[in-house]
Amino acid sequence: MRTTQHIAHHLHQVYFGGNWTASNLKDHLNGVTIEIATRKVNDLNTILALTFHIHYYLKGTMDVLKGGDLTIRDTFSFDHPNIRTETEWQDFQANMWTEANEFISWIEKLNDTILETYLAEEKYGTYFRNLAGIIEHTHYHLGQIAIIKKIIVSS
Repeated sequence: MRTTQHIAHHLHQVYFGGNWTASNLKDHLNGVTIEIATRKVNDLNTILALTFHIHYYLKGTMDVLKGGDLTIRDTFSFDHPNIRTETEWQDFQANMWTEANEFISWIEKLNDTILETYLAEEKYGTYFRNLAGIIEHTHYHLGQIAIIKKIIVSS
């Protein structure tokens, strides 16, 4: 299996399951209502904000894989849409799952030789660094989502 296929597989697992941590975004968001997703716990980010933040980087990087520019900026990474209804929350998630699968497909098509080249500009690092970083970043914030959900549901 090519390295790009391994990366795509790991990303699929953190979004949809099957990794050795037995923790994935889809399972943790299952049953999270808009009320839970937007509930503030102390000074922590909401589940909605963290979910948007995770996906913001995936979507922005996918734009580059599709031949576009890297237009995402850290400063906007928590600027989630104003989602107020359950339908909007479910639609947001459905779109996120679709885009994650699309991104995974784009990664699978990459040749391994691209992994050591720079993504957009040298200052952003290599494709490998960015793709692996998206997986690490997702796991990191997934842990926060799991804890926040546990706090909310148990209160």
